[in-house]
Amino acid sequence: MTTTDLPGGVAGGLLPGTAREAARRFGPTAAFVADGGWALTYAELDRLSDEVAAGFVARGVGEGGLVALVLPSVPDYAVAYVAAAKVGAVTAGVNPRYTPHERAAVLEVAAPTLVLHTAELATQLPPHATAVEVDRATGPDHILPDLRVAGGRVDQLTDDPDRLTTVVFTSGTTGTPKGAMFGDRELAAISRIDAGEAWGGGGPMFASTQFAHVGFMTKLPWYLRVATTLHLLDRWRAADVLRLTSEHHMTTVGAVAPQLALMLRDPEFDSYDLSSVRLIVAGAAFSPPGLVREARERFGAAYSIRYSSTESGGLCSAVAADADDEEALNTVGRPRPGIEVELRDADDRAVEPGEVGEICLRSPCMMRGYWRDPAASAAVLKGGWLHTGDLARFDERGCLRMAGRAKEMFVRGGYNVYPAEVEAVLSSHPAVASVAIVPRPDAVMGEIGVAVVVARDPTSPPSLDTLQTFGRERLAAYKLPEALRLVDELPLTAMQKVDRGRLEREEAGPGAEPATSA
Repeated sequence: MTTTDLPGGVAGGLLPGTAREAARRFGPTAAFVADGGWALTYAELDRLSDEVAAGFVARGVGEGGLVALVLPSVPDYAVAYVAAAKVGAVTAGVNPRYTPHERAAVLEVAAPTLVLHTAELATQLPPHATAVEVDRATGPDHILPDLRVAGGRVDQLTDDPDRLTTVVFTSGTTGTPKGAMFGDRELAAISRIDAGEAWGGGGPMFASTQFAHVGFMTKLPWYLRVATTLHLLDRWRAADVLRLTSEHHMTTVGAVAPQLALMLRDPEFDSYDLSSVRLIVAGAAFSPPGLVREARERFGAAYSIRYSSTESGGLCSAVAADADDEEALNTVGRPRPGIEVELRDADDRAVEPGEVGEICLRSPCMMRGYWRDPAASAAVLKGGWLHTGDLARFDERGCLRMAGRAKEMFVRGGYNVYPAEVEAVLSSHPAVASVAIVPRPDAVMGEIGVAVVVARDPTSPPSLDTLQTFGRERLAAYKLPEALRLVDELPLTAMQKVDRGRLEREEAGPGAEPATSA
């Protein structure tokens, strides 16, 4: 990769070069504002990441090493990510919403050289990794003090399009966790699609997802390039987001659909001045048409649904900001520039126009493969195309209309939930003879999990609270069922498999009972 291959001619690696150039252009501008109100400027991000990079080298972390960040979404995380890139190391974020069991599974696959973690997120650590416990900073000078070398700097990297930058673990797993790999080439393409060659113009925004999510890990160069001031919350609350949007006159609201539903249901919604908002960007979870309509009316803004995945680099299709009702309410838009989409059948052949097929895409943004998992990589990357497992059809205007999933997975509040993983845990409860986890449509979360259970003793069946308590030690909260249905037996297909289609239809039908709150 030459300097002309990097957006704007930055050099020394994409993320390090972008951080240095952003510091030169936007030095005193706040890059991140912590929940406590203190800010980290672009100049401080570059300087402190230099000092942490020197500390990484002192601890033996260099090109090809992997730094795992078991940290909440705080400025410290961004400094560590940029610092790792400056020494040519790979960064993997570990979602703090995972349970200790899940974090340990991710770290086992990641096989990090160095793990940074807070005390509350300490977990079983790989024996080969060096672990450093860090305190959350209360200001720029308190960011990672034990890792910094005062005034330290490292040699500038040579530009290398093949250098790996980050491994992003998917939001849900079936068995072994999978980490999607992205390097300078992919991050440069993502930045170019999102920002072009422009510098500046980003303005204030808030972080709607954890930093370990693909939306931050692959798009940090874009955030830095456009001089975004990213406001952070220790815990997402609708009232806080509405307050920040009003106080800082934000023009774009980024969120997953369940977050938007909670914002609209805030009793003080109409008291906030949201006249600055021009665009709502919603990804990661299904946006019901009723939600889209209400959000457009009450915010007085366009609503752009984004369809993507971790493996796609967070980019695939988007609803146009000026879309009419048909496109805005019922589709996920058209493929974004530079992204090819084909719909394939079970034999991997393109389907006829208007027919349903698996979404397969090819772009310079998509992952290179899964970290340390060549078999899984080969299964989804065929002939240069990423096979998503999601089903859709193209309508007559070229918009994608989702038609379901080829995989047994549903999305609860922007997070993927795999029934087999939940069933494997709950089926070991002594009061459960058999269990199937199926999705139920939900006005706030998009979908929630329902545990359809055959009790071992029908006179003493398990309660929803009992199952949630049992599963909480091994499953993140968003994976736990939020409703329970007791049945005498699970329906089976002719092949003697659980008839999930029938169970899902029963939950989606008009007779579905209201969910029990988790």
